[in-house]
Amino acid sequence: MLPAWGGVQFGSRLVDSRTVSVATTPDAALPPILRIGGNAGWYAWNGLWRLRGFLDLLVGGIGMRRGRRSDASLSVGDTVDFWRVEALEANLLRLVAEMKLPGRAWLEFEVAGDGSSATIRQTATFDLVGLPGRAYWYALCPLHHLVFGGMLRGIARAALRERADLDDALMPNNGMQPTREDARG
Repeated sequence: MLPAWGGVQFGSRLVDSRTVSVATTPDAALPPILRIGGNAGWYAWNGLWRLRGFLDLLVGGIGMRRGRRSDASLSVGDTVDFWRVEALEANLLRLVAEMKLPGRAWLEFEVAGDGSSATIRQTATFDLVGLPGRAYWYALCPLHHLVFGGMLRGIARAALRERADLDDALMPNNGMQPTREDARG
């Protein structure tokens, strides 16, 4: 049986999923997710992401040298550092890892909610290959909690900023309410 801190196992796949609720709309929660990687970084522990890319280069992988085609948009097939966009839908982004691994890995973000709140689900899935794959997963579990947890909190903060920026843009007078003196003019 897999320990609780190691995720959930489905056949040969290990899954680490976490959610955060944000007091914003799903429309404001999605853009920070779509800007992930490249120049924007990973919202937390960017140095550890760069280290992972460097280690990938050492074993003959692609590392993080590819970045992104565009900082502002994503399409299926685009690269995001050492990931590739596998699925992109109205409320979902799924990345597949192209780094050297003892298995295959995906990182997925889903956004759900209504007009006043959004829930962001982040899911890391690893389809391990043998004992090296299992050892890799368990060796990185503590870092996954640190890095993926920090990334999700960073995305939530960015989503709140996105909501504030959107609210400011929709308000007349650049978000400032006229005072009594301004109204008399």
